[in-house]
Amino acid sequence: IASIMNRVRDLKNKYRNEDNITDELNCTKISTDTTDNSGTVNQIMMTTNNPEDWLYFLLRLEKKGVPQTDVSLLNRLIGRYSQAVTALPAEKHSQDVSYARILVRFAELKALQDPEEARDQFHLARLNCKKFAFVHVAFAQFELSQGNVKKCKQLLQKAVECSAVPLEMLETALQNFHSQKKQLLSDEEK
Repeated sequence: IASIMNRVRDLKNKYRNEDNITDELNCTKISTDTTDNSGTVNQIMMTTNNPEDWLYFLLRLEKKGVPQTDVSLLNRLIGRYSQAVTALPAEKHSQDVSYARILVRFAELKALQDPEEARDQFHLARLNCKKFAFVHVAFAQFELSQGNVKKCKQLLQKAVECSAVPLEMLETALQNFHSQKKQLLSDEEK
């Protein structure tokens, strides 16, 4: 846990000094409520600083391109997700589904750059948001994609043991695992 927290702190410091933050803040608008579209990242951090607003902002930012093919966008997204993770204290938001989605998506994006850092982020997500089945399934999917079949199965079984919800999602993922499918959940099942 200490290693993960140190890595998160390092990421926080790295992305805090990002040169293009001002440009991006001026160009990217975000809503602090669903009817008013006039806020910015600074407003999120200074006012509501809640996972829902961060997730809305981050998903809008992702729609600007394809992170798998656009390295610049990928780096910007990783910086923003890192900023969100740092701004949202786990002890306050660990039961929030938007917070869990932020942690999982951050880990998925890190996987495109550095699988070891991604693994650390998945551990952090699982540690902080263990009640959500999709967190466990995403980590298991990552391990499966890395060729760690045994670890994938172990993660899914532990998710069932810790009563992550919905249980049906875990059962489907386990069935797909046993059927040796490459995807634990299809888009429809997600």
